[in-house]
This record gives sequence, C-alpha cells and structure tokens, in this order.
Amino acid sequence: MSLFNLLSRRDFLVQGALAGASANALPLVSPGPSPQPPAQQATSDVQHSTTPVTHILADWLVACPPSDVPDSVRKEAVRSIVNWVGVTVGGSGQQAVLRALSTLQPYTRSSTAHLFGRSEALDPLRAALITGISSHVLDYDDTHLETIIHPAGPVASALFSLAQSRLVSGADLLHAFILGTEIECRLGKAIYPSHYDMGWHITGTCGVFGAAAACGRILGLNAQQMRWALGVAATEAAGLKIMFGSMCKSLNIGRAAENGLLAALLAANNFTSSDESIEGHEGYIFAASRQHDYAPLVDGLGQHYEIALNTYKPFACGIVIHPIIDGVIQLRNEHNLKATDIRSISIRANPLVLELTGKKTPATGLEAKFSVFHSAAVVLVRGFAGEKEYTDEAARDPQVIALRERVSVSVDPAIRTDEAYVTITTTGGQTFTKHIEHAVGSLKNPLTDKDLSFKFTQLASGILPSAQIEKLLTSAWNLPAQHNAGDLPRLGALA
Repeated sequence: MSLFNLLSRRDFLVQGALAGASANALPLVSPGPSPQPPAQQATSDVQHSTTPVTHILADWLVACPPSDVPDSVRKEAVRSIVNWVGVTVGGSGQQAVLRALSTLQPYTRSSTAHLFGRSEALDPLRAALITGISSHVLDYDDTHLETIIHPAGPVASALFSLAQSRLVSGADLLHAFILGTEIECRLGKAIYPSHYDMGWHITGTCGVFGAAAACGRILGLNAQQMRWALGVAATEAAGLKIMFGSMCKSLNIGRAAENGLLAALLAANNFTSSDESIEGHEGYIFAASRQHDYAPLVDGLGQHYEIALNTYKPFACGIVIHPIIDGVIQLRNEHNLKATDIRSISIRANPLVLELTGKKTPATGLEAKFSVFHSAAVVLVRGFAGEKEYTDEAARDPQVIALRERVSVSVDPAIRTDEAYVTITTTGGQTFTKHIEHAVGSLKNPLTDKDLSFKFTQLASGILPSAQIEKLLTSAWNLPAQHNAGDLPRLGALA
C-alpha cells in the first residue's frame, strides 16, 4: 500500500521516516587478503592488493554495455535522479550556495551550464561545484546505508554539468550514473568503517571517484585514460567529518563533483596518473584506511549494482536520527502530547546516533541537522522535521531549547541503524514507549514513486513556478527517453 493511502499530503513529511537499509546494523568490514588487527589496535601498516583493482574497474567502466544492467536497477537509478533534482532545487537558495556562487561568479569566464533553481549560469566545472553544494546542503539527499554514502550528489552534479556542453542522451547519462555510483559505493565498502572512523567524510572522498568514472564514460575514455581518471580522482579525494554542521559539509560534495569532472577531462587530454592508484602501495586505500577489504571492489562486478540499495530521506537531517523522529512523531500524534506535558524523552539507539549526531547545543540550523537532541525536541514541539525545522530560527527556539535539555540517549550495538526505542514520560507520570523496527523510507519499507514526487514538489514549491515544477518532475521521471539530458538543468533553472 502506498504511503499516500495512509497519510495526507501534509502528513507525509510529518509521519514518514527513513533510516537503515538492511536488517543488519552497519557491518564492520572484514579484513582483506592481509589480515589486520582489531580496530582498536589497528595501525596504518596497510598492505596493498595483488589484484590489479584499478585496471579491472577501468576496463569494466569502458566496456560495460547498457544491456548488462537490469531494468530494476535502471528504475532505481531514475528514482535516485528524481530525488536528487528535488533536493538540489530545494537547496538552491541556501546561504552556502549563495556565498559560494557570489565568490565564484567574478572568476567565471563562460556561462554554458545552468543551475537548478537559479538564474545564473557558470562554466561546467564551477556549475558542478555549486550544484553539488546545492544537492547536499539540506541533508535531504539519498543514502547508501552500508557505507553512509550519498551516491547521487557528486555523480549527478558532475554529469548534468558536463551534459550541457555536449549532446548526451538521457539513456547514456543514466547508464554513466549507474556505473559511477557503482565505483563510488564499492570503494566505500572496501574502506568503511575504518576510513570513516579516521575522520574522512566518505561521500566527499569516494564521490570524486564516482564522478570521474561517470564523466569518463560520457567522454568516451579508453581503458588507459580511465585508469588515469581514477588516479587523478585518487589524488584529489578529500573531505572531513569535522566539517559537519558547517557549510563545508556540502562543499565536500561540491568539490567531489567538480574534481571528478576535472579528473575525467584531464584524462581525456592524456594527463597521466598512476595505474595502481587505488590498490598500490601508498595508493588511495593504503593512505585512507587502517583496515580494508579489497573484495567488494571487484567481486560480482556487473552482476549486482549498489544503486539498487539506495534509500531516500523524508526528513532533512542526519539519517541515523530518522527512526527516532518517527518514534517521537508517532507518540506525539497517538497521545496528543504537547511540549509542556513532557518530563523526559529517553532514546535507545545504534551507537552511530551519538557518534554522528551528538551535538547537544546546536546554535545554527546546519548544526541542528546533526543533533539528535534538537531533532527529538523540535518534532515534539512542531510535529514534523522538514526543512523549516532545521533553520537558525528553529535551533534558537526557546521552547525547543528547553525541551532538548530533557532528551537523553543511550546506545546499544545490538540495535540496527534503522531501529530505535523511544520512551516519553509526561509531567503527570504517564509513560509511553514506541519501538521503531524499520522506518518508512528504508529498504524494508521504501518510499513509493508517489512519495518521491510529493517530496520533489514540496522542495521546489516557492522556488519554481508550479507549471515549471510539474514539467521538470515529468522530465526527470522520463529521463531515459530524453534526447538531450542537458535540457533537464535548463528546464530547472529560473528564467
């Protein structure tokens, strides 16, 4: 049954929730061919692979025909693009976008690439940067839960910027998108969780590889050039978790898109790099993780696709908070709870909740997106957790601040990432508990196409005219049939 058969349009973002993508907690990646000590004893003495990973991936990227990709995978890729366009339009007016755009415009000589939700146009490289920032700034984008990578942002931002400088069919762009996200997520699986635990922002670091691979496919790179493109991406890869809560978090995605496009363009002009950039001694994996597993990079390549595991957020915040938001909203609605009625909100959840969203006193909307304390409080006060609940105003709301002091969190590794236990105790002594087993939006309970269309429309409303929103949404759903994929960002730009 569609979520929209159960919820009203307004209630969609009130009651929906998205968290983990599988029945298991985020797994610890098993050691690769050369066993490593346990995580707490890990050293940086990582062995390189005897498997020519960079060669294998480059050869596959160049040779993989669209006919190898199942229809179900293409469908999920289209859903990913629809969600990405919506959140990119929705983020187009945020301060991070405005400040980056005003900084870059004086130095931009060409204006061939349009921006979703904006009237300005830039050169393709700068357009990839701004589009990547816009796609991620709301923290409302897609998530590959096994790695916590947001696959579409870097790859789609680079592809649609490139597609405006040459004729690329929608079908070809979609195929390149599938291949790019495959490289991005497989690399993430190889180095997660060590890479993430070291402080790297994995979407930024792995996203540049996906963007390079996808753009390299569109540019028609040969196998040698594709190896070079992956190598350039390897030396460009960056992004730090310490930036969460600041404008730099979305900058990481913008730079991954821009740098990935640059890597492909350089390789197309025979700009050389190492042929062992991923697996070689002192290569990317050696430098970026203490523990790793090379197998996910090549095992089953072309037989299964990671984009098929993509999930989509109905809440504009860190994804590990979503089952908690779901629980608080359900209890609020079932028992007609008011903020003034609440003595305490107690939460039991996966350890990643405090690791990623443990900010107790967020001062800005960006910081609030990474605060489980703010999220639990704001949804009890306001009844939902959309874009407006993560503004500076919401973070400074006295009623929200007072309630978040009554939120406590305990962690349990046995609890999955899409699961949470929420207990609310009232000032009158009543206790209500909710167990969220699988939040709406997870693979166990996915958002429908209708849900994604509604989310798209809500995000674009107030930015684009209604008729333009409808046309853009229809075009996004019909991307595989589009003669010119570059028409999509032009259609999504302000006149």
